Amino acid sequence: MTQTIAVYPGTFDPITNGHIDIAKRAARIFDKVIVAVASEVSPSKRPLFSVEERIEMARQIFEDCPNIEVQGFHSLLVHYMQAVKADVIIRGLRAVSDFEYEFQMASLNRCLRPEVETLFLTPSEKYSFISSTMIKEAYRLKGEVSDFIHPLVEAELHRKLRGSE
Repeated sequence: MTQTIAVYPGTFDPITNGHIDIAKRAARIFDKVIVAVASEVSPSKRPLFSVEERIEMARQIFEDCPNIEVQGFHSLLVHYMQAVKADVIIRGLRAVSDFEYEFQMASLNRCLRPEVETLFLTPSEKYSFISSTMIKEAYRLKGEVSDFIHPLVEAELHRKLRGSE
């Protein structure tokens, strides 16, 4: 019997409790979920954490989840999915504003690889408004973000942004 493998791709810069929530909920649906950390980021964004740091944080966070695996990838998502024999993309939708972009990406992925399905999951309400960008901005301005990120991520943010304080 073949495993049902889903890929949850993202930059995860940094990974938030919203991301963790989506991955763990997907892991209840699929035999295996690969949290795929993208090394390529949008040209408009400069990552705070290297891809290696983002992978390591995610690996530590999910180490107690036997059917969640963390990998980095640097190719077109559908090519990566073919390599890992996955047919489902997991995407989180926080708000209606996310939908248009995600719908376009799902349509493109389906054109490139017709057997690929995209499953949209909404985060738990308490995480429905957070993004990695918002977390970084709030932390830079000394805002309290501990309800929205794993303690490991908070320690890494401190090291990167407030290390000399």
